[in-house]
Amino acid sequence: MPKDAPPNGGAPPAEDPEGSGGRVSGMQVKLHRWAAADPGRRFDDLFNFVHDPMTLRHAFYRVAGNKGARTAGMDGVTVAHVEEQIGVLRFLDDLRTSLKDGSFRPQPVRERKIPKPGGSGKVRSLGIPTVADRVVQAALKLVLEPIFEADFEPVSYGFRPERRAHDAIAEIQLFGTKGYRWVLDADVEAAFDTVSHSALLGRVRKRVKDKRVVALVKAFLKAGVLTELGDQRSSDAGTPQGGILSPLLFNIAMSALDERLQEPWKDGGTMGTAARRVRRRAKGLPNWKVSRY
Repeated sequence: MPKDAPPNGGAPPAEDPEGSGGRVSGMQVKLHRWAAADPGRRFDDLFNFVHDPMTLRHAFYRVAGNKGARTAGMDGVTVAHVEEQIGVLRFLDDLRTSLKDGSFRPQPVRERKIPKPGGSGKVRSLGIPTVADRVVQAALKLVLEPIFEADFEPVSYGFRPERRAHDAIAEIQLFGTKGYRWVLDADVEAAFDTVSHSALLGRVRKRVKDKRVVALVKAFLKAGVLTELGDQRSSDAGTPQGGILSPLLFNIAMSALDERLQEPWKDGGTMGTAARRVRRRAKGLPNWKVSRY
């Protein structure tokens, strides 16, 4: 299992004075190994990993190390407030209790609109969860990511451990040295905002049998949005940008596209062997490769 990516591609996690990282890393290695060894395995009893004190502690220090740690969600609480006014251990104990007794409920994310890069004048919406929700999302990510990383196609590069945009670019440049001459740049419009919840949860259930974990993922998807005008809006589709868990959920959803596009390259596919690719070229048919970021 490669090293876990920083939340949202942000800063590395703050130092964990309790040293929870080793135990959590060991748990991740086992989950990844089991998932890779049995592609059809559905994992049960994952909820205990999510609310394990070491997982929550490690998740908190990942949240504290994120560049958005000073930003509050709809409850106005920041990481600094937790550290200075509540106490980290008390905060995590209360959070663990609410998870175990089923009283935990994700709060609506606070909407914040920021300009899109490129000077187009357009804006995109970020959803800022509360600190408590960020910690639970980080804990879910620590548990779920090693499982789904075993399934993801190597052609996807966005928000994955040890992968970045430069790797995708390098692969495209490599394609150019192997006879590929055209680059088609395509974009999934409003991708994060339009993910189907039912389709996404269906793919989560293919690997996760633990209904408590699936219910927790669903609760975050359905948490809603507190707009900049102070109105609450339901979330019937999409996974809000700004949440620690959102990039992983988006990759789980997009893995259906990756798998479909990779089918011709699998055993028995129309581009699965060099001879078949030669025959395609002889017939004037294109051979193509995909790189998604």
